[in-house]
Amino acid sequence: MTTRLRRALTILPVALVTVLTVGVGAASAHVRVSSADAAPGGYGELTFRVPNESDTASTVSLRVQLPADTPLASVSTRPVPGWTATVTTAPLDPPVEIHGTEVTEAVSEITWTADPGAGIAPGQYQTFSVSGGPFPDVDSMTLPTIQTYDDGMESAWIEPTVEGQEEPEHPAPVLDLAGDGGTDAHGEDTATTAVDTAASGGTTDGGTSGLTVTALVVGAAGLLAGLTGVALALQARRRPPV
Repeated sequence: MTTRLRRALTILPVALVTVLTVGVGAASAHVRVSSADAAPGGYGELTFRVPNESDTASTVSLRVQLPADTPLASVSTRPVPGWTATVTTAPLDPPVEIHGTEVTEAVSEITWTADPGAGIAPGQYQTFSVSGGPFPDVDSMTLPTIQTYDDGMESAWIEPTVEGQEEPEHPAPVLDLAGDGGTDAHGEDTATTAVDTAASGGTTDGGTSGLTVTALVVGAAGLLAGLTGVALALQARRRPPV
């Protein structure tokens, strides 16, 4: 076996680990929002998944802005141990009518603040859930989010995602309301599409799916097999004739 080929086979395991790490990590490092039951006209639970991207600092605050042009008449937060949620309301000018009722103010922002000594440490993530509705008759809702670290740094997840273009570096979380899953205005189930997707190995929060990870593993295994074949072929060519 030549020195050059031996080096290639030595480097391959490192390259394989790098491919898998980059493929999985890059797609799941952003703040995401998902829901198994949110649908236009109905009520549901939104869950924000917040990974810590810093190697040295902890996430100590998360601020989510709700759209004023499509407000939610009802919003409540789920308690998170070690965190305090603050809900900010703002007047609607002009007021909007939701299910026959005039709404003059609505929640404009939700802020979660970590208690002293708490927070999301490096290498960890946390989820924050909100129950609300009725959701507007739109395909999606963009929810700009600011993530703050204990060293003063901020990650502003506010960039819009444009269909047909690459995802921006700091995309704003987008809640998909175009699916079939959700509940109607009275809380009755209309479908279980999101639940079925999660049970079958997919994701409902925009992260890397099981199929994506499988594809990476299969591709890397194919690369390993190919290099191994090359090594065997070169060895065979260098064997002295019998």
